[in-house]
Order: sequence, then structure tokens, then C-alpha cells
Amino acid sequence: MSSALFRTKNVEQSIRDTEEPEHSLKKSLSALDLTVFGVGVIIGTGIFVLTGQVAKNNAGPAVALSFVAAGVVCALAALCYAEFASTVPVAGSAYTFSYASLGELPAWIIGWDLVLEFALGTAVVAVGWAGYIRSLLDNAGWHLPAYLAGRDGAHGFGFDILAAALVLALTGILVLGMKLSARITSVVVAIKVAVVLIVIIAGAFFIRGENYKPFVPPAEPVKAGGNLGAPLVQLMFGWAPANFGVMGIFTAASVVFFAFIGFDIVATAAEETRNPQRDMPRGILGSLLICTVLYVAVSIVVTGMQKYTRLSVEAPLADAFKAIGHPWYAGVISFGAAVGLTTVCLILLLGQTRVFFAMSRDGLLPRFFSRVHPKFKTPHRPTILLGVIIAIVAGFTSLSELAELVNIGTLFAFVVVAISVIILRKTRPDLPRAFRTPWVPFVPIVSVCATLWLMLNLPAETWLRFAIWMAIGFVVYFLYGRKHSRLATSGQTPEKAPPPPAGNVP
Repeated sequence: MSSALFRTKNVEQSIRDTEEPEHSLKKSLSALDLTVFGVGVIIGTGIFVLTGQVAKNNAGPAVALSFVAAGVVCALAALCYAEFASTVPVAGSAYTFSYASLGELPAWIIGWDLVLEFALGTAVVAVGWAGYIRSLLDNAGWHLPAYLAGRDGAHGFGFDILAAALVLALTGILVLGMKLSARITSVVVAIKVAVVLIVIIAGAFFIRGENYKPFVPPAEPVKAGGNLGAPLVQLMFGWAPANFGVMGIFTAASVVFFAFIGFDIVATAAEETRNPQRDMPRGILGSLLICTVLYVAVSIVVTGMQKYTRLSVEAPLADAFKAIGHPWYAGVISFGAAVGLTTVCLILLLGQTRVFFAMSRDGLLPRFFSRVHPKFKTPHRPTILLGVIIAIVAGFTSLSELAELVNIGTLFAFVVVAISVIILRKTRPDLPRAFRTPWVPFVPIVSVCATLWLMLNLPAETWLRFAIWMAIGFVVYFLYGRKHSRLATSGQTPEKAPPPPAGNVP
């Protein structure tokens, strides 16, 4: 029983599976495409939506340090992802990596986790996008009914029609092909980066030094249902603030961390990259570096323009320019944010469908979803299914609850990937590695510790919701996945038996 749960799928077999005609994705992406994808998904909710929330509630002007802290944690994880994505260029990201190193049950757990992470991430960004669109419509004098804006508490019903419509439109684009998605993303990312530069350059002229005082607001006492990390900090240092103070910076980092998850989504496109050994590390590390610099610059500017206590939660950048009497800039930012957030949704949805596709190709989910479209060579079946589900979720769910749940899923994936790098170095030292994580096992161990620290700073309710989702995943695996796994039905034990001859795909 235990050997079946931890059976591994060797790297060679994973790569051979990508060559089956009915389950093979089209290779069309370059290093530039990957970098654009990374920038397209990283620059989004963190700047346009979450900056105001965490500055107002957790870190004050020190939110810039929160972005630095989150960026450092991501950089450590990105080094591990870059090695794996270039060594195992197969759709599925952390799911595929853990299948090759930790075994089937851990792979299922991380795959199930990624499905939740990307699904809710798409919903979060769709809700944020809808907020900016409503702001633009309000400026033009057009107002949606409250029950179609997801906030009609009086009648007990509210559905965010804009968020749902966006997800469905992007679902159609993904079905039509990756190259089309890449072209649309390139245009939109150019607009989005231009808007971010406008915020930085124009906003710098309106910075007031007094808005930075205090740069690190004094800590507030712990409240009921606070962070799981609070008792640990109290044990070590004798105090445990939930918001503001030094710990507020780390609490904010665990929230804005959501904004950095783009590089792990780049890894899900490894199978569709023309030269993954060379281009994957460039796309992952390059996009992360570019976006971290822009994030820090924007957070410094916006908290200097407006006192952190007055920042808007729904559209902080646009509303900051409105507050200083420059509505034209606010309109440009709202337009850029609305356009830019579409790429975030698109790439998050792309990442989720590729993980779902990889799991179904391995038999852990129904194989019905592993067949690609005969013309477009895209996994159209899981794309349509998940797109409809996420559209419904985006229509009914609030922003803050979704963002925190996405974060814990992403952080959990980072822990698994870092551990997997160490294990695969030991079990398969013979594998050709175009990119090698430096200072193994030191860097992966530091990555695990830093990631766990951010996880501890998330609210207890988030941990509870995450545990419930994981429990459901265990039930699904033991009722379906374990029996229908391709390793189970073929009777293989890949790491103990020699790999099958080239071209013989079981």
C-alpha cells in the first residue's frame, strides 16, 4: 500500500508521454513569450488591487519592504523552479516535479492544491478587474445595478456579471491556441507596463514627505482569529502584533505574495516551449526581477502620494490620483489596470488547465480531459469546464477571502518544489540539467524556511479552508485517482525497473 502511494514516474517516461499525438501540446513559445507571460501575470493584482489593502491594514508605507520580503522568498523558489522546468519540460509545474521525486500521493496533493490556487487566483483577479471597469463606467455616468455588481446585500443576491464575463471570454481565447494567447498577452503587457511607468513617473511629482510618517506604524494588539504565526513570535520575542509594526510587514508580505505567483505559472508552459532547457530559466528569473523592481517603486510612490490610512482598497492607484485632483491620470490608470488584469486572468487560467491536463494524462483525473483539440492542439475540454466553474466562483465570491486562500496554496507548492530539487539531485544525479540551482541543499532549505514563515503569517481561517480542500482531495484520490493511475493500471514501478525502450509508450 505504501509503495503504491509513493510510486514515482521517471523523468524519461514523463517526457515520452508528451509525444503521444492525442495528448501532445504544440511547441510554439520562445524565451520572450515566457518573459512576457511572467510579467503579464505578475504585474496585476499586487499593484492594482492589493497595495491599498495591505498598506491600509497591515504595513503602512512599509509595504515597500513587504514587496521586497515577498520577492526574496520568490527568488529562492524561482531558482528551484528554473532547475526543474528546464530538466523536466512537461506541463504541470510542481505537480510533475513532485511526481518524479516524491511519489504519486504527494504529486496528487500538490496537483490538487495547484488546481485550487490557479482557479481562485483567476477569480480574484477577475473580481479586481471588474472593480476597475465599474470605476470607469461610474466616471462615464453609467452605473450597473447593485445585484449585477456582486454587492446587493439588501435583496440577499449579488452576482458580479463583469467578472464572470471576463473569465468566459478568456476561456474561448485559450481554446483557440497558445500563440494567439501569447500575441494578445504581448500587446496587453506593453499597455500595462506603460501604465505602471506613468504611475511611477507622474506620481513622483506629488509625493509628500509627511505621508511616510510613520514609515512603520506602531503595532496593534493581537485580535481573535489572528495569524497562526503570532504565538510563535510571542514565544520568541515576547510580543505578537497582528497588524503594523515589524510583524505587520511580514503579514503584508504573506498577502502581497499573491502578486508574485506568475513565475510558477511560466513553468506550467514548459511543454509548449520550443527550447525549454535554455528559455525556461530566462523566462522565470527575468520576469520575477523586472516585476519586483516595479512593485517596490509603485508602492513607494502611492504611499507618498496619499496617507496610507486613506488609500482605497478596490482601486488604490486610480483613487490616489483622484484624491490629489488629477482625475485624468486616474482614468488612464483604471483603463490600464482593467486591460492589464485581463492577462493575469488569462495566464492563471492557462496554468490551471495545464495542471489539470497533466493530471488527467496520468490517469489521476478522468482521461477524457487529456485529449487535445484536433485543430488547435489545446486541452479544450478542461479549459471549458474550469472556465465555466471559475466564472461562477468569480461572480459570487469576495476578494479578500479568495486572495488569502490562493497564497497558502502557492506557498505550499513552493515548499514541495524546493524539497523535490534536493531529492532529485540525490536519486537522479545523472539527469542533464541545463540550469542548476546554486548551493544545493542550502538554497532549497532556506526557501522552505522562508516560505513556511509566510504561511504562518496567514490567518487561521485560511488554514482551515485549505485543510478542508486538502481533505476533499484525499477522498478523491483514494476513491478514483489511486485505482485509475496509469502507473497502477500498467503495473509499473518506474524507478525500480529500467525505463522502457525509446518509442515504447505504455
